Amino acid sequence: MLTLSPRATSLLIAIGAFLLIAGAWIFEYYGYLPCELCLLQRYAYYVGVPLALVIFFWNPSWIRAALAVMALLWLASAVFGFWHAGIEWGWWEGPVTCSGGGDLGVGGGLGLPDLTKRAVKCNEAAIRILGLSLAGWNAVFSLAFAVLAFRAARAPFVPNR
Repeated sequence: MLTLSPRATSLLIAIGAFLLIAGAWIFEYYGYLPCELCLLQRYAYYVGVPLALVIFFWNPSWIRAALAVMALLWLASAVFGFWHAGIEWGWWEGPVTCSGGGDLGVGGGLGLPDLTKRAVKCNEAAIRILGLSLAGWNAVFSLAFAVLAFRAARAPFVPNR
């Protein structure tokens, strides 16, 4: 089995995560608008990609701790993606403000919808690819990134490797 160094693992995660978030932006450009939960899931990418690049380029002596933090970030993203996918499949209820039951838009939470925005429900998948929504794919890839980061965090530290 191929063993990657912690630095190479961080670069792999940075490239993979960037490609995934760029893919989400492309889907959005072509009309697959994200719901509020989809937008929240993107924060892991906005933090994870720069963190992975810092680990790769800087190669700090605390690389194992940084990789452990990154693994926890991706694990949280996987759980969030699974939760959102479960909402889309109807396994459990989602937030009322996101599933078509109400909106905190204008009116300060008085139930008045923001009519300037197109309503995107979190309980309806905009698109499914091989049976999984984008939230489901986020869960799969985030879990893979978490496993890679945890494995790299356990590797012995070798400077400039």
